[in-house]
Amino acid sequence: MFGAFRPSMPSMGGLLWKNPWRLSPTRKMRVRQRLKNVDEVIATIQQSGVECGALTRALALPKESEMLPKDKYTTFSKNDRGFRKSVHKVPKWTRLTLRENPVGY
Repeated sequence: MFGAFRPSMPSMGGLLWKNPWRLSPTRKMRVRQRLKNVDEVIATIQQSGVECGALTRALALPKESEMLPKDKYTTFSKNDRGFRKSVHKVPKWTRLTLRENPVGY
């Protein structure tokens, strides 16, 4: 029991990290709220009169209200079937800007 072959979560066949295959309505609401908060920060910085490259790149991105649901909740993935992947399957997805996708996908 306490040797080299002691039972662990992966060896017992269970997943160590449970990740739902679909975003729940609450998680979708949090995604929208996170996008709105980023839009507010960008607008505040723009009103303060600061000019930098990061701000011009951020202003080129679409706002939350302008985005399609497909772009809010999924992102481009060249390895996935259909070339789309749910945002919660992307590592560190709460800290990345996933608003950019190739044209046509």
